[in-house]
Amino acid sequence: MSLASAITTAQTIFSNTGKQTAVVSQNIANVGNADYARRLAMMGVDTDGQPFLKVQRAQNEALFKQNIASISDNSGQSRLLYGLQQIQSAFGGADYPTAPATYMTSFRSSLQTLAASPSSITIARSAVSEARDVANSLNSASRVIEEVKATTDKEISEQVGQLNDYLAAFEKTNNAVVSLIANGKDAGDALDKRDSLLKSIADIVGISTTTRASMDTVIYTSDGSVLFETSARKVELVGKDGSASPPFHVEVDSEKLKPGKGGNTTAQGSLAALFQLRDDVAPMMQNQLDEIARGLIVAFRETDQTIPVENREPGLPGLFLDGDSTDMPASEKISTGLAARIKLNTAIENNPMLLRDGGFNNTSTSTNYTYNTANVAAYTGRLNGLIEEMGKPQAFDVTADIGSTATLMSYSSSSIGWIEQLRKAATSADETKSAMLAQTSQTLSNETGVSLDEELSLMLDLEQSYKASAKLMTTVDEMLKSLLDMVR
Repeated sequence: MSLASAITTAQTIFSNTGKQTAVVSQNIANVGNADYARRLAMMGVDTDGQPFLKVQRAQNEALFKQNIASISDNSGQSRLLYGLQQIQSAFGGADYPTAPATYMTSFRSSLQTLAASPSSITIARSAVSEARDVANSLNSASRVIEEVKATTDKEISEQVGQLNDYLAAFEKTNNAVVSLIANGKDAGDALDKRDSLLKSIADIVGISTTTRASMDTVIYTSDGSVLFETSARKVELVGKDGSASPPFHVEVDSEKLKPGKGGNTTAQGSLAALFQLRDDVAPMMQNQLDEIARGLIVAFRETDQTIPVENREPGLPGLFLDGDSTDMPASEKISTGLAARIKLNTAIENNPMLLRDGGFNNTSTSTNYTYNTANVAAYTGRLNGLIEEMGKPQAFDVTADIGSTATLMSYSSSSIGWIEQLRKAATSADETKSAMLAQTSQTLSNETGVSLDEELSLMLDLEQSYKASAKLMTTVDEMLKSLLDMVR
């Protein structure tokens, strides 16, 4: 090797080592950054036989797509579970201590106690208080359901805006990637940003991607709609002005976004889960509450005691009534919002013994609705009849999804069973999908992320390479000095 070639070799090694050190330093600076893909400084030889160094970005397209799918699945499942937990809180949380079914059980026990001591006004007042708790629990649960729907409406609007922002940013980043690669420049940082945006988009809506030869990426929703192709497609709220029913929905490239289904939801991304909560779960829960309220009014109705038995039905509301109407609700049909309106008949406040005697619908000229016509202090006929009505099968609207015939007590318990079964299924699925996301994220990180141990080891190798180059330069320097001394 000549002195000139030795100097050239040493300079090349210094240059490449410097570049490799810069790459390793960049990797070390991004340890723990989930949106950063490791850079690899690869040595090669060009067509002229000259060595060169090229920086490559670690990537695994299959693992990345799997991670994107896991993000969407987990996001949809966790948002559904959160909504179900909000609904569960309407009934007091675990064991449902403030559910209508719980208060109805206590109320029935109070009626049985009153039937054992029908002359006790103190026990009668206690029974009235228990009845008020039943009505209040239905009112409170309805408010929570409305709050859940209002919260999801607001969140849907916010996420549509956020999704459009992500798509606009993705368009700029995608264009930058294509331009940098076309000009032979390093697109690593732009690719990192693009992948990060894809993860953010997947958190809101399920997606699949296709990358073209130019490194241009096309995004589709899990329903098959085009979300991005060269430019961002419009994601918009339709019916926000209240003209649609449900109030509004989301369209992607003019295609309606479908809500998720089931406890182990099919929702990919939080948007589909939000629509599932707003348009399926919450309305169904409200329907069941409305049917419980209707069942209470029916069970505690009064009938005219002066006419033949076969002509007495449907009667008039007694202890419980619709706050907006004194009529009986339609039979076997959901009265929308009834659970929010149900209340105690105000007549009970001044005369708790109406529970024992009946007569809520008496007028100044008629006592037709009095059951205890003889005003007997030990009368229990009406109380026993009410207790029996609470355990007698009624007809319910089948669209409430928990059967068409049941006792009032069993129907209210079935409503709790319905939401609890859905919540348990969602909890189990959330654990599974969270574990899957953690696994795919870790696997992707192992393939494309930065390992500090590996980078430090590589740094030591580069240090040895630098020392070897320095030694070579020292040797060349000594040889040049010797040569110059000989010339002198």
